[in-house]
Amino acid sequence: MIHLIRGFSNLENFLRGCVLTVGNFDGVHLGHRAVIEMLAARGRELNLPTAIMLFEPQPLEYFLADNAPARLMRLREKILALSPLPIDNVVIVRFNRALADYEPEQFIQQILVSKLNLKHLVIGDDFHFGKARRGNFKLLQEQGQLLGFSVEKSTTYRLTDLRVSSTLIRDALNAGDLKQACRLLGQDYSICGRVAQGDQLGRTLGFPTANIKLLRRNTPIRGVFAVTMTGIDNQKFQGVANVGTRPTIDGKRKVILETHLFNFNQDIYGRYVSVQFKHKLRDEMRFGSLEQLQSQIRQDVVAAKDFFNI
Repeated sequence: MIHLIRGFSNLENFLRGCVLTVGNFDGVHLGHRAVIEMLAARGRELNLPTAIMLFEPQPLEYFLADNAPARLMRLREKILALSPLPIDNVVIVRFNRALADYEPEQFIQQILVSKLNLKHLVIGDDFHFGKARRGNFKLLQEQGQLLGFSVEKSTTYRLTDLRVSSTLIRDALNAGDLKQACRLLGQDYSICGRVAQGDQLGRTLGFPTANIKLLRRNTPIRGVFAVTMTGIDNQKFQGVANVGTRPTIDGKRKVILETHLFNFNQDIYGRYVSVQFKHKLRDEMRFGSLEQLQSQIRQDVVAAKDFFNI
């Protein structure tokens, strides 16, 4: 079971040292899983606990705010995805101005060594950190020789000629290529969240929906999709979902995920569920009337059922 550590308190697990990697791990894709396997192997060899250091918000979110790339996972989703993997600890560090202004040597000495008792670091050779992103792989190696930790380059994970990355997955999702996103992730792209009370418009139109507020600045996926939903009575339900701002209804900036499940009539308000995106049906559209919207939803339901062959 993963031990979650917020900040640098409760570091008893690190008294003997640790094997560490640092990154966003957004999407927990196949490349991330390869790094974690390497981390776990080194932890076993050195008989030391393993740890991942994550930053919240992600650094680009801090610097670019709403212009940052859409994250694939919120923190809770990321922790859920990491939980089955061979990791002992996840250290969640608040990224703020003070941390951004750390000189690279200061970050290494005061955080990696003094607080986390680093003994071995697994990191990409393109990793940059510290003020003005001056810290790099070479500096880590030099500091490691001085301070008593070793540094190992994590291997680049490739599928045929593609280097697996969160950016490549975002591009696939933006293009509606869910098959490609699935290949890179190792599983269907999904969004998790708690079902919230909506305005009941879907029910009025004859298509009740389970609504999930995404609580994100932006989202990597938009449109209408054939989906499955899990998290209810250990079953998998098929349906059709819209991710967007509902331009026909209110056109608000806040993005919401609305899912209509086939042959389903349960009260699931408050349930934490996962929606897996299987196939994109169309982009989100603005309609001239609710009647036109209702007609299009009927067509979407037929298209989704055809995809599922039901």
